[in-house]
Amino acid sequence: MVFSLRNRILSVITLILAIGNFCSAQVSTATIDSLVNEAMTQFKVAGLAVGVVQDGKIIHSKGYGYANVEKKNEVTEHTNFAIASNSKAFTATAIGILVEEGKLEWDAKVKSIIPEFEMYNEYVTNNFTVKDLLSHRSGMGLGQGDLMWFPDGNDFKIDDMLTAFSDVEPRSGIRTELRYNNILFFIAGEVIARVSGMSWEDFIAKRIFEPVGMESSVTSISRIGKLPLASPHANFGGQLKVLDDYAPQVNGAAAGIYANVNDLCNWMMLQLNHGTLGDVKVFDAKTQKNHLWKLHTVTSANGNPKYNAHFGGYGLGWFLGDMNGNLVASHSGGMPGMLSKTTLITDKNVGIVILTNTSDDGAMVFSALTNTLGDAFLEVEPTNWIGRYATYYKQNTANTDSVVQAVWSKVTASNVSTYDKQIVGKYSDSWFGDIEIKKKGGKLILCCERSPKLTGELFYYSDFTYLVKWDYQDMNADAYVKFDMTADSAPTGFSLEGVSPNIDFSFDFDDLKIKRVK
Repeated sequence: MVFSLRNRILSVITLILAIGNFCSAQVSTATIDSLVNEAMTQFKVAGLAVGVVQDGKIIHSKGYGYANVEKKNEVTEHTNFAIASNSKAFTATAIGILVEEGKLEWDAKVKSIIPEFEMYNEYVTNNFTVKDLLSHRSGMGLGQGDLMWFPDGNDFKIDDMLTAFSDVEPRSGIRTELRYNNILFFIAGEVIARVSGMSWEDFIAKRIFEPVGMESSVTSISRIGKLPLASPHANFGGQLKVLDDYAPQVNGAAAGIYANVNDLCNWMMLQLNHGTLGDVKVFDAKTQKNHLWKLHTVTSANGNPKYNAHFGGYGLGWFLGDMNGNLVASHSGGMPGMLSKTTLITDKNVGIVILTNTSDDGAMVFSALTNTLGDAFLEVEPTNWIGRYATYYKQNTANTDSVVQAVWSKVTASNVSTYDKQIVGKYSDSWFGDIEIKKKGGKLILCCERSPKLTGELFYYSDFTYLVKWDYQDMNADAYVKFDMTADSAPTGFSLEGVSPNIDFSFDFDDLKIKRVK
C-alpha cells in the first residue's frame, strides 16, 4: 500500500513493540519531541501527529512537519489524517451498540439481514455470521476482493461486494485461520445501515463521534469541508510528492474515517475506560470484554520473549496480544500516502496513536515511535527501535529496488514478441469484470474497464509473458502478465503477478481468473 504500505505494516509490527533509557514516569512532551525529531531525520516523512493518553488524561497531543509539502502548512493536533483500517474498531463498536439495543445479535446470520449476500458455497453463505464479518476468519485469501475498492476511482458498489465471493476459491476452512479481509467490513457497514436505518457514516457520527467529542473528525472525505486535512505523500527518488486525496468509498466501515490525534485521544480513553468517557456511556463494558477484546481468531501462541508474550490474534476490530503481563489491543491502517497506528496497553491505562502522511517511511516512523513509547510504559529494557527500523528499511528498500530494476532491465527495444496480434482482445473475470488489450498509437494497452486507474502499456518480457506499467504510479503495482496459450499459441486467458516483492496485498491479482471472451 511501495512497502507495499500495509505489507510492511504487517511485517514490521511482527518485530513488535527506544532509544533513550527512561521509564514511564519520564515520558514527557519533551521526550516525545526528541524521539519524533530523531525519527524524522532517519525517515523522509512530510508530517505526523502523536497522541498519548494515560490514566484518563491526554499527556501529549501534537503535530509535526507539514500537512502538505507544497503548501507548507504545518501539522497540528487538529489536522485530520486518513486513519484507514483503524476505522474497523469503530465499525465493531457500532455493531456492539446495536446488539446492546436488541436490534442485532453477534451470531445473527448475515443472509437473514442481507438476503442477497452470497459466499463461496451454500453452507458458508447460510451460516456466515455478523461476528464472522469482523474477525478475518472467512476462509478467503489475504485481501481477497480488494480490487473492488483499491485503487480508488473504480465503479464497484456495495451490491457488487455482497455477491462477489460466490465464485472464488477459499484458501482455508471457515473460522480456521486469520486472513485479513477488507470487503467483509464494508458488508458489516451495510449491516449497520440496514439494521439501524442510518448510513454507516451517520451512525458513527451520531452514536460515537458526537458523545465522545470527536467534533473535528469525519466519517468520509466527502464530509471534510474546511477542516484541516493532511495530504498524502509518497517518496519518489528521494523527493516527496503530494498524491491526490483518496475518493469516497462505498461506505467507511473498512477504512473511511478522517481523524486527528486530539479527537483520537478521546476515542482511546473511551476504550481504556471500557465504554464510558466522563459521564457519557457509549457502550457496555461487557461488550468489550466478551466480544470486542475477546480472541476470536488466533494468529500465534509463541510471542516475543522480550515481552514474555504468549498469545496473539484478532478480536473484533482489534488485534490482541499480551506484553509483559498486559493485554494490548492495537490496529494499524494504511492507504496511499497515509499510515497510522493505534496501541492500547490496557492494563497500564495507556493509549498511543501515531498518524503519518507519507507512504513507506511512515510505517517505519509509527512502528519505531510506538515501540519506543510502549517499551517506556511497559518498563522493559529499551531497544534502539529507530535505528533498527532504519536498518531494516534501508535493506528492504535496496532489495526491492534491485528486484524491480532487474526485471525492467530485461525490457529493451530488441525484445520483440510474435504474440502481439494474438493477445489483442477482450478478457473477463467473474467478479472483477472485463479487461481489454488493444492497440493504441502503436502501443499495446491493457485496460481494466471497471477500474480505470489500472490501465497501462504492455512490454514484452519473455516467452508468453509481458509486463504492464500502470498509469497509476502512486504505489508500485506494476505486474507480470502471463498468458495461457494453446498449442498453436492462441491465448485462452492470463494471470497477473506483482513485479515488486513488496506489492501491497490489496492488489490481489492472484485471485483473478481471467479468461478470454472475444
